[in-house]
Amino acid sequence: MKRKSRRILTGAVALAAALIAALFFVGNYFVNYALSPAGDGGNREAALEVAPAPGSVEETIARNDASQQALTDAWLAQAPSERVQVTSEDGLTLVGTLYPQEGHRYAILTHGYRGGWEGMLPYAQRYAAAGYQPLLPSMRAHGESEGDFIGMGWPDRRDVLRWIDLILARDPQAQIVLHGVSMGAATVMMTSGEQLPGNVRAIVEDCGYTSVWDIFASELKVRFSLPTFPALDAANLVARMRAGYDFKEASALRQVAASKTPMLFIHGDRDDFVPVSMVYPLYEACNAEKELFIVEGAGHGGARSVSGDAYWEKVFSFISRYVE
Repeated sequence: MKRKSRRILTGAVALAAALIAALFFVGNYFVNYALSPAGDGGNREAALEVAPAPGSVEETIARNDASQQALTDAWLAQAPSERVQVTSEDGLTLVGTLYPQEGHRYAILTHGYRGGWEGMLPYAQRYAAAGYQPLLPSMRAHGESEGDFIGMGWPDRRDVLRWIDLILARDPQAQIVLHGVSMGAATVMMTSGEQLPGNVRAIVEDCGYTSVWDIFASELKVRFSLPTFPALDAANLVARMRAGYDFKEASALRQVAASKTPMLFIHGDRDDFVPVSMVYPLYEACNAEKELFIVEGAGHGGARSVSGDAYWEKVFSFISRYVE
């Protein structure tokens, strides 16, 4: 009887160990897949393009993009730039590009998941034309910025505070706008819940997600047809150990609820990466002055391409209420 009990106990321990090992393997796989700079987590092509639309919408997108590219190229040909850097709280060197000009207006423009600061150049051109000095950081674990793991906006929110400090050290009279797209939008929303100086006058978020947990849960279902348990739970545990943050704690929803900074929420109604359904609870949670702009026919990150000048009319109409 005792031998049988020991065998059962030994078998149970072995099974538990095997399950723990399997969960750690699964969690480690998904952390490497989604958060490692060398991972494959950004390669869902359809998610990064404007969703299929009638020909007239596609023609509008092509026309707007071509027009914007011409404006951007002409601006870059004569705009001075400066390489700048800060050190994060956890000791990483973060690199950005500043386009200086006269005045006290600044825009910190944060790019998306596995993107680069260069992708924000069309936004920089528009801000520069409106008299702002655009600052385009490379997010941690992107471009020249150091980091072993992509922050999905959560550790990045503290990085944005360092970029704000950099601007204020150069110009104490600075009036700053934060504008982010996709992961960059989640970043500025997460930043909004921190103690921000009054110099930060307004925030524009374009197609950001409610939380890291929510966007990974959505992608887990779309890419792998898997429920959150146990795969995402395992990945979250590993991420806490390796990347240093918790997917559920990394909540833009909670941060915007604590924000006092005016915020413009933008989303495309055909977004198949960050579902448009995420913007409504974000907008409702925000207790600061706010406005919502839904762009019909726009996929993920495509609001600017679909709406063209109307996008910028909305952006500058909103932020001009708060920037002198």
